[in-house]
Amino acid sequence: MSEKILVVDDEVEIADLIEVYLNNENYTVFKFYTAKEALECIDTTELDLAILDIMLPGISGFAICQQIREQYTYPIIMLTAKDEETDKITGLTLGADDYITKPFRPLEMIARVKAQLRRYKKYNPASPEKEEGDVMMHSNLIMNISTHECLLNEKPLVLTPTEFSILRILLENKGNVVSAEELFHQIWQDEYYCKSNNTITVHIRHLREKLNDTVENPTHIKTIWGVGYKIEK
Repeated sequence: MSEKILVVDDEVEIADLIEVYLNNENYTVFKFYTAKEALECIDTTELDLAILDIMLPGISGFAICQQIREQYTYPIIMLTAKDEETDKITGLTLGADDYITKPFRPLEMIARVKAQLRRYKKYNPASPEKEEGDVMMHSNLIMNISTHECLLNEKPLVLTPTEFSILRILLENKGNVVSAEELFHQIWQDEYYCKSNNTITVHIRHLREKLNDTVENPTHIKTIWGVGYKIEK
């Protein structure tokens, strides 16, 4: 069964181009040029990933991202027309998992889509078996890798696929520092990280908010300035 991907872009040529390349990879594409049609699709269709242009007339891609995150955890990739750090940070803060700057190479876009779907399907199986193994704990946090569940103070913690991956890597390396670059490469499995990239920083900040953590007095994720992040043993 092919994965279902939502594509929203008011630039017809770009939306059509994305559709062609996704279809070539046997994905089922739901393509829209307006936010209104896209929101109707989100409410009625079980999707696996969304590609959202930021600059849409009326309702922005940010607003669509926010509405998706209120209900669903599937990956979201934002399209930005210019290399604006503010747009990227805003999208990631609202729950997006990745971003692509226009103009982009179609094959790079496909690689990003595959990476996001691979991680999402790995941790969100269609019929997960409830297993007791692969459970990690720290303080008041419990993570079950097999069922992709997190509990904080015995209450479900809703994480995006990227947030789950970051937290898992830090828990697996408990007591050791993990650099932002290492986190990036483990999650995205490619080489487009650069020292000025704030992607991991934004995801860590969002993760801390959900964990009720602070930089000054972290219960879970500690920043080792100039080195990376760690969860104490």
